[in-house]
Amino acid sequence: MSLFGSKKQKDDTSEVSIEMPKKPGLLAWLRARFFAGVVITAPVAITLTIVFWLIGEVDRRFKPLIPPEWNPESLVPFSIPGLGLIVALASLTLIGAVGTNLIGRSFINLADRFFSNVPLVRNIYSLFKQLFEVFGSTSQNNFKEMVLVEYPKKGTWCVGFVSGEVRGEIQHKLEDDVMGVFVPTTPNPTSGFFMFVPEKEVIRLDMTVEEGAKLIVSVGMVVPDYVPPETLQTAIAAHEAKQVEELQAEDTPVSQSASGA
Repeated sequence: MSLFGSKKQKDDTSEVSIEMPKKPGLLAWLRARFFAGVVITAPVAITLTIVFWLIGEVDRRFKPLIPPEWNPESLVPFSIPGLGLIVALASLTLIGAVGTNLIGRSFINLADRFFSNVPLVRNIYSLFKQLFEVFGSTSQNNFKEMVLVEYPKKGTWCVGFVSGEVRGEIQHKLEDDVMGVFVPTTPNPTSGFFMFVPEKEVIRLDMTVEEGAKLIVSVGMVVPDYVPPETLQTAIAAHEAKQVEELQAEDTPVSQSASGA
């Protein structure tokens, strides 16, 4: 009996025993801290490297265009970083100012006709011209809304940019009201698919175009915060009710003292 009893007691003890997790070793701790440092510093280092590289490339190309008598570096014994970038920005601003008047537009139209009639060159020119016109346009209808589109098969959804209202022959020959949706590829959003989708089959999103672009470029790892409208309305109503209660609490002693007097 004592033998079986001791064995049972041993089994019960083994069942309730809890093994404590082992503490990570020094090597694992150092590895985790190293990767944490990489995650923190890599974005800053890559951003600064690209910025300084661009400034250096612009300086290398535009500094030789500055006349020696106008070059501030002739007055100091060291190189001024970013001088070429300032010259480039000033030059682009000047070109934009000249190109928006009547004489400038005539020269631009002349150059446009020239490049549009040169074989092989016209294909490259027209492609980049349309691309920069789209992204440089100030129209309020260009990529100002994010939607969900059921693509490439039923039950699978893609994030898309609404390019604008569909008019003309396409809308006339389609039965439903449609919208132009650009579904970009990831992580490179400059390529993708352009589709005409019925409005009733599109789910409109509350996220901004910038948030949608981050979602696409990050392959879904950067998801914008979202508060459902019902939750937001409930929170606003509770806040307003609390403010009313506080105002009533502040007015009550004053009214009581006035009635007592």
